[in-house]
Amino acid sequence: MAAVKNTAKTFKLNSGDSVPGIGLGTWQSKPGQVEKAVEAALRAGYRHIDTAFAYGNEKEVGEGIRASGVPREDIWLTTKLDNPWHKRVAEGIDQSLKNLGTSYVDLYLMHWPCSLDPDHEGKAYADWDFVDTWREMQKLIGTGKVRNIGVSNFGIKNLEKLLNDPSCKIVPAVNQIELHPGNPSPKLVAYNKAHGIHTSGYSPLGSSDSPLYSNETINAIAKAKSRTPQQILLVWGLQKGWSVLPKTVTTSRVEANYDLDGWSLSDDEVAKIDAIPDRFKVCQDGWLPVTVFYGDDE
Repeated sequence: MAAVKNTAKTFKLNSGDSVPGIGLGTWQSKPGQVEKAVEAALRAGYRHIDTAFAYGNEKEVGEGIRASGVPREDIWLTTKLDNPWHKRVAEGIDQSLKNLGTSYVDLYLMHWPCSLDPDHEGKAYADWDFVDTWREMQKLIGTGKVRNIGVSNFGIKNLEKLLNDPSCKIVPAVNQIELHPGNPSPKLVAYNKAHGIHTSGYSPLGSSDSPLYSNETINAIAKAKSRTPQQILLVWGLQKGWSVLPKTVTTSRVEANYDLDGWSLSDDEVAKIDAIPDRFKVCQDGWLPVTVFYGDDE
């Protein structure tokens, strides 16, 4: 039997494109650190980088890509439309492309289903919502600036509203959501799959100082396999069928998070992780003027 090569895993999207299963997340990565992390990741073998306008680090991500020496066409690059730019989609992608120093992105996501008025801080538009934003994002396909479009932080309720609107002609290629054993979202993952939407998981390790690192079940499996809890969590996500976006700026951790080849989890081990009862979310919606998370994911 051939050795398992988790780092080569890709997932086919409804567009026909294939996204690498492991990507480097850059949320909360401080300026001055992101460029080196991106360069280290690409040198280690990663071919998927995830950023966003809201992270404030697109320029450094672009610098890290160029410093790596890896050809742009060999890299899957994702960025996201920020909430105050929902009425300015064409300008939003142009600004991100300028920041990144590239002519296109492989995936452009609506970061949140929340359309904020830039002239009234913290307030949502009264005459515009994410359905209108998606109508504008669809116009980007065919411009050469984006290869795929998708959404992020969409639950079933908001996906239903989007997909059932007559203006929705393109089904999102991806729904990027928080995914780890403390927030497994099985109903939402199943909904995505049933509608041909690939699920991508952010905070797959449960973020910094994750309680998952001290979880007895995960540690027992890690010890038995001579692996780190982080490696166990990433392979769990890949085997569950979603792409994973671990975030770190430490070169040794960037490399360790990619050291996933030659082993896998048994069905029993996956089931044990699935059965972890503790629940927590890294990312909440209390900072937004609209509800985003309705508890309809599990």
